[in-house]
Amino acid sequence: MKPASLSEGRRGPAQIWNSAPQLAHIPIIALTSLVTPGARVVVIAPHPGDEVLACGGLLQLLSTREHPLQLISITDGSASHPGSNVWPARRLSVVRPQESVEALRRLGMPLHSLKWIRGGFLDNALPAREQPMSQFIARYLQPGDVVLTTWRNDGNADHDAVGRASAKACSLVGAQLYELPIWAWHCPAREGAVIPWQRARKVRLDSWSVARKLHAAHAYASQLAGDPQIGLAPMLAQELLERMREPYEIVFV
Repeated sequence: MKPASLSEGRRGPAQIWNSAPQLAHIPIIALTSLVTPGARVVVIAPHPGDEVLACGGLLQLLSTREHPLQLISITDGSASHPGSNVWPARRLSVVRPQESVEALRRLGMPLHSLKWIRGGFLDNALPAREQPMSQFIARYLQPGDVVLTTWRNDGNADHDAVGRASAKACSLVGAQLYELPIWAWHCPAREGAVIPWQRARKVRLDSWSVARKLHAAHAYASQLAGDPQIGLAPMLAQELLERMREPYEIVFV
């Protein structure tokens, strides 16, 4: 799938796959089948907030089972508002990680025991750093870890690069990789690439988990606000927030 630019997503992503008939036929997977009891779970987020958009509900379920958790934020998300005087990169480099802290608090995550690694890679420039990024990720993985990250064909260049780099790191270390789509639900198939329905599995969420996930997403004030002065629409479009109301999360196994 050709990577979609951030500006494509801002124009109001169409509900391309949200009504696909294949959704109804995706098998349910039990949490214990996805993550073996006692396994450490590592979530790798290209930008602050991707951990909530991709698997906020799943993170809640895992925290109640007392799985050891580690979050790796590859970038600080400071390039989300290019050209903005309201949200310059210097401000965003501080604000977006702070928003993640609040979002995780809203999810009920154990912040006192959550190991959080910040990669410091340049936002919106990850494809060129895929090899060092893979080496960086591998340093923080252990054999038997369960790794959750963005799908390598998600349609955003940074998401795709992190998916590929995570796959390489998991293969090197001996960790289990699961990929999750975010932007892909709102992007048309490009160049023959489509959603890998045969790999898709549903993790059920109850209404409480869905509500908390939405509440957490709204902690990202910077992403809910664009910059009208320069015609910049919000990163978190209404269509994306609406999709988060679904009573499940989809994982590619």
